[in-house]
Amino acid sequence: MKSKNLLKMAVFTVALTTGFTSCSNDDDADSTTVTGTQAALDQACSDWKIARANWENTEAFLFGAADVYSIDPHTDTWPVAANDLADVLRDEKAMSNLDNFIKTANAGILGYHGLEYVLFRQGQPRQISQITNLEYNYICAVAKDLYNATATLEAAWDSKESNAERHQIAINYVATHNSINEEGDVEGKLGSFQNFGKTFKAPGTGDWTTALDATLEIISGCREIIGEVGDSKIGLPFTGEDATYIESPYAYNSITDFYDNIISCKNALFGQMGATSPTQQSLIYFCQHSGNATLANQANIVVAKLEAALTKINAMKRPFALYYSDSTCKVAIDGLGELDEALADLSATLEGYAGNKTVEAQCQTINENYVDNVVLATYRTLADNAQKLYQSIVNIKK
Repeated sequence: MKSKNLLKMAVFTVALTTGFTSCSNDDDADSTTVTGTQAALDQACSDWKIARANWENTEAFLFGAADVYSIDPHTDTWPVAANDLADVLRDEKAMSNLDNFIKTANAGILGYHGLEYVLFRQGQPRQISQITNLEYNYICAVAKDLYNATATLEAAWDSKESNAERHQIAINYVATHNSINEEGDVEGKLGSFQNFGKTFKAPGTGDWTTALDATLEIISGCREIIGEVGDSKIGLPFTGEDATYIESPYAYNSITDFYDNIISCKNALFGQMGATSPTQQSLIYFCQHSGNATLANQANIVVAKLEAALTKINAMKRPFALYYSDSTCKVAIDGLGELDEALADLSATLEGYAGNKTVEAQCQTINENYVDNVVLATYRTLADNAQKLYQSIVNIKK
């Protein structure tokens, strides 16, 4: 997982009680404001939250396209480089060709949080009278790019390549965007388009040698985001190691982000987007009904720790941007740690079945279901709602 703390950027200044300075307040920037309605801006903010939840529901499977095509850093880098963004809004060359500029810009001014910075203040939609035409033009281009990125994710996991329009968007995206390093800067061209849905279902053709290897990746993806939420997203501000490391601070959406991250793990482990219990073709169901008492017990512990972690995150004092040192944060961190340990135990037991033909066959079923009913289903919903968000942002201006 990439580092989202871009140390080389301008310092992220948190002014929690007085709000954040708008780019439009800079004396040397064009301060003419859009002609539009507050209702249209409010709708864009509502659609941002929907598309944001969809994105956070993907974070248990950021391997594959999101990583290889640098879509994760390109769309979800934070904290926002606010000073850099203000500079862009005064850069006539950049503003004259935004579609191309955004493909190679530093990730700290793009994606969900670039949009959030313009749309929200202190957890509420900004006033329409504060949105400048420069900001409007910028977020239209960012939102369009965000939609193209999410369409690429859908196409890259659609093993049947069933949506010709989004498949073409993906081909174009990979051809025109760049690889991004941990500092958010461009470091080279992306490779050619590949279909991760196909290779995940067909062990030996891609990154996963066996079906069990791919199934273990499901657990690894979950553990990656569990660790990030507990150790970094909550942990860094809570411990005081980095009080600026707060996700979605303008929309006051942090705790919702954390919760939705762990929902992504629940969906992955239970075998379906929006699952409330393990489906018959899921990893957890297989473990619970494997005939191995150890594996079944470990799976049951994972389910219990998963639900407990969600409850503890939901009980955190809100908004996190104001209460990141509250004791409820430590309770959530501990709950996430227990969930991670439970998954580590389950993974270790499953690894012992390497070479077992019966387990390989079961893992094949798990993996095929995972691609279609978790990963692809989530990315398709994400792309649909990112497209709606783009249109809502366009509609801000009359």
